[in-house]
Amino acid sequence: MRRIKETTILICLFLTGLLGLWGCSSPSSDSIESSENMQIEELLEYESSEKLKYAEQFTIDYYEEGYALITTIFDGAKFLIVPEGKEAPEYLTEEIVVLKQPLDNVYLVATAVMDMFCELDALDTIRFSSQKEENWCMEEAREQMQNGKIVYAGKYSAPDYELIVSEGCSLAIENNMISHSPEVIEKLESFGIPVFIDYSSYESHPLGRVEWVKVYGLLSGKESEAEKAFEEQCEIMDRVVSGEASDKTVAFFYIATNGMVNVRSSYDYVPKMIELAGGEYIFAQLGDEESNRSTVTMQMEEFYAAAKNADCLVYNSTIDGEIETIEELLEKESLLRDFKAVQEGNVWCTTKDLYQESMSIGRMIEDFHNMLSGNESLQENMSYMYRLK
Repeated sequence: MRRIKETTILICLFLTGLLGLWGCSSPSSDSIESSENMQIEELLEYESSEKLKYAEQFTIDYYEEGYALITTIFDGAKFLIVPEGKEAPEYLTEEIVVLKQPLDNVYLVATAVMDMFCELDALDTIRFSSQKEENWCMEEAREQMQNGKIVYAGKYSAPDYELIVSEGCSLAIENNMISHSPEVIEKLESFGIPVFIDYSSYESHPLGRVEWVKVYGLLSGKESEAEKAFEEQCEIMDRVVSGEASDKTVAFFYIATNGMVNVRSSYDYVPKMIELAGGEYIFAQLGDEESNRSTVTMQMEEFYAAAKNADCLVYNSTIDGEIETIEELLEKESLLRDFKAVQEGNVWCTTKDLYQESMSIGRMIEDFHNMLSGNESLQENMSYMYRLK
């Protein structure tokens, strides 16, 4: 009996050794945990990365079989795009958000992104809007809301969760304002709705904003259309930049109801557009380059001292609506009568759709160039600005 027990023990030890050699030993809890938190590079074969010209706030990496990874630089968020008919890799780390194509019933909050979906002919991707019909400048978006294909689902800080969930929303595209309402992100995610934050407004170069169309081209399966749309705006800008600089100074502003003047930070994309158009923004070092704040508010006296001799005044109509005459502007602030641009009749106003039409930045730069050129025939065909009478 003793001999049988010893033989049995030896056999067990031998089999245990073989199992160890074959890698069949029982997995520890640590190995199970690590296998469920693998990075994308460990699961898919990397192929290439998108070559970006101007954008600095996102990257796109491509992997085998059509998988792609979008990373937003500001918050480090990662989104794995899974091609239609395929599944996300097993054991993928939870830090990577999975977005399965085709995406549909998208809740769009970032207003600048609507123009990109219009340009891509991908409005059928969007089902919910944080803007009401009358607040959209794009005719295509208004039509989609008129015929019920896109419905209002509440503003960014108070979404209509019941509506969004009941229709199977696959993605919420937010702007950076959502950082003021983190509870909304938590609630959307608790319903299984991924949240993607658009940081195109953080791009330092105007065409960096436009290049975000590549992100939405990837999400909607319209990558070639996105590349074409981006290159069209690049060509317009390149044509303008190759011309002669005027060196004329420009002040871009609006007057708030309390009499304060709101101007763009020197590090905002509007002054950059003025510079690319051959002009000079009147405020050389205004604002904080690191803060990402696009505007600065100042007293009228401070604005008067800095901008009185500007060659051109451009009134930003986005907040309080368009004006038609210089007299309307003077009704807002009579001190402007002393300004050089007012006396020479070189005062302009933006159209209200300047900011929603994010895919026309090349043409906006061209408008600034035409304004600065002094060529009346060019100025008659401007898209986003007009001279005050």
